[in-house]
Amino acid sequence: MLTTTSIVRPRGTGCYAQPCDGRKLTSSVPTESAPHTIVFVIASERPLRLDAPREEALEHAARLVAEAWRSFDSFRPEEPALDERVRRLLERALPDEASPVHDALDDAARILDESIAQARPRYFAFIGSSGLEIGTLGDLLAHSYDINLAVDARAATQIEDQAVRWVSEFVGFPMSAGAFTSGGTVSNVTAIAAARERAVPGSRHAGLGARRTAVYCSQEVHYSVTRAVELLGIGSDNLRAIETDGLRRMRPEALNDAIAHDLAEGVIPVAVVATAGTTLTGGIDPLDAVAEVCEARGVWMHVDGAYGLPAASVSSRREMFTGLDRADSCSIDAHKWLYLPKACGVVLVRDDEALASAFSHEQGYLPHQLHELHAADITLEYSRPFRALKLWLAFRAHGAAQFREAIERNLAEADLLYRRAQHTEDFEVMEAPPQLSIVPIRHVPRGVADVNAHNQALADAIQADGRAYLAPALIDGEVWLRPCFVNFRTTEEDVVALLDVARELGDRLARTGSAA
Repeated sequence: MLTTTSIVRPRGTGCYAQPCDGRKLTSSVPTESAPHTIVFVIASERPLRLDAPREEALEHAARLVAEAWRSFDSFRPEEPALDERVRRLLERALPDEASPVHDALDDAARILDESIAQARPRYFAFIGSSGLEIGTLGDLLAHSYDINLAVDARAATQIEDQAVRWVSEFVGFPMSAGAFTSGGTVSNVTAIAAARERAVPGSRHAGLGARRTAVYCSQEVHYSVTRAVELLGIGSDNLRAIETDGLRRMRPEALNDAIAHDLAEGVIPVAVVATAGTTLTGGIDPLDAVAEVCEARGVWMHVDGAYGLPAASVSSRREMFTGLDRADSCSIDAHKWLYLPKACGVVLVRDDEALASAFSHEQGYLPHQLHELHAADITLEYSRPFRALKLWLAFRAHGAAQFREAIERNLAEADLLYRRAQHTEDFEVMEAPPQLSIVPIRHVPRGVADVNAHNQALADAIQADGRAYLAPALIDGEVWLRPCFVNFRTTEEDVVALLDVARELGDRLARTGSAA
């Protein structure tokens, strides 16, 4: 059944050709008496309708986001438990009928508020994301247009290329090609796939067969590298974990010996993965010395900088990254120390043919025009969201200088915690100051026989208490508390509070066996 409606809209404004509410336009006719009135003839209402105007739902969501942002500006005294409404929501079966959109949005906000939010200033566990506000807005815009960057997307493709260049300039890596990924795991797989194809040409098609290959890394490499060599057919048994020095960095001389031994045994070295900021302690492998070994042996050098590489941009740490420009590839997670929402990884390579050699292909549904490569020809993914927009917006809105300032501030916070803990009688720290922003500490009150069990219990107690959030780590068989500072909202007051909370709960555990 046809219906008609009149909508006043000046000519030349957006949504002129179709009604902005998504209904299907059958015809539109300006009348002589009302030249700015468009008469729409509507054939039918579209599916997937909300019970309220979408603009109203957007305003509601914006209010919820603004409330969340305000709550992130300072710590909260405890983490709320799941309330009864959320528990009932989690028990529901698949809904067949629609719910009011305002109720659904409120429920989503309630669930998020009762989740562990890494954006909060006293979240110190793992290597968190901060959810930088402009990045959130970038995601909203990008997802609204739902651009797919597997193939050329015109301006969006050029923005991704520009954002890749900006990242390379920020950290000081001379890239000739690169792409955005979902994060360090996919970035590392991508780079090692390129290295495998260079070391064993044609292996992407024929496989490795009987050829023996190896990849080299430090003992503290991220597990994503293990996954990469398993997925690429190299095998984790052929991942050589090179011993580290007192600063927990790969020993270049041991690396050279391992490669020499493998070459003598007929093993093909595929790549060396140097880490610029280990996840366990923040160690930075000696990149320049590793590059010397790789260049002498003709081995691909990849730098896993998912966590630490942004620190290459700041004057206080730049020297630690000397040699980065000699690597064949590197990876960086902008959703870690560039503060953006997940997921936003970047992989960069020096040789613009390397990624194409590992991933390019010809398919009838993706014909090449003018011999130009699609993004799917240099990356692992096909359905690629517009991840670059949030980073592009962030650099536009804040400028690189503000990011460097925030990174320096996190480094100062890590140094503050190290010095405070070092000058106490009831906390232990690592022998050397933190290279980056991870600061392992141990609570060692008098009279505690099992320090490992005590610190594990203390980590659990801190999480249950809710005034701060951190996780334990196992370092050389010992349990340590492992705070990491990668949040632009964190202040010195938060750092001091972390030590105070740890001491308060730790002393109570030591006295009574319970932190309650």
